[in-house]
Amino acid sequence: MENNYYYGSQVQSTTMTLMKSVYLWMAVALAITGITSMAVASSYEMQQLLFSGKYTFLVLAIAEIGLVIYLSARIARMSFAAAMTSFLVYSFLNGLTLSVIFLAYTKTSIATTFFVTAGTFAAMSIYGYFTKKDLSSFGNIMRMALIGLIIATIVNLFWANSTLYWIVTYAGVIIFVGLTAYDTAKIKQMLANQEVNEGTQKLALLGALSLYLDFINLFLFLLRIFGSSRD
Repeated sequence: MENNYYYGSQVQSTTMTLMKSVYLWMAVALAITGITSMAVASSYEMQQLLFSGKYTFLVLAIAEIGLVIYLSARIARMSFAAAMTSFLVYSFLNGLTLSVIFLAYTKTSIATTFFVTAGTFAAMSIYGYFTKKDLSSFGNIMRMALIGLIIATIVNLFWANSTLYWIVTYAGVIIFVGLTAYDTAKIKQMLANQEVNEGTQKLALLGALSLYLDFINLFLFLLRIFGSSRD
């Protein structure tokens, strides 16, 4: 009985260590994204470089998508150093493209939205970590809803319907709130009963990428609601 208790405590400690790595890498990536965005927003030269060219912003966006797909698909075959570098480069590129929000919204509303996002994310991630419920079916629903959200967003790029815009906005908030809880529970389950080594550290990095994307998307959808235009 004592050995079983010791083993259970050790497993729980290892899982918590790996989950701390998940949140640490996520926090580092968010910091890089935020600092990069603010640096670009405060530099007229950088703004000219990124936004005056016809294809510069498009190339950055394509590079982001390509890098995150590559990292997600190839991380098992990459060294931890290469995976970490790719993740941090992605967060930097994301900071470059997200700097546009500082040109569209006031800094006060961006800060307010960030804290609202942080609070919402923390609450749902805590729920996902500690819940005893199986969130698999819920997660599948959220992922199917995400596909619908992407399709609706693309359609509205051409249709430009204000009603659909707000439907997509509030649906996006609900979906990424749900995905935060689901992804946290999935990451915890993925890291349970694992030892701390290079392989599990890469899994933690991949988990950090998932939660980073949940946070960024939740922030962007909430910014549509709480953001105040600079005009």
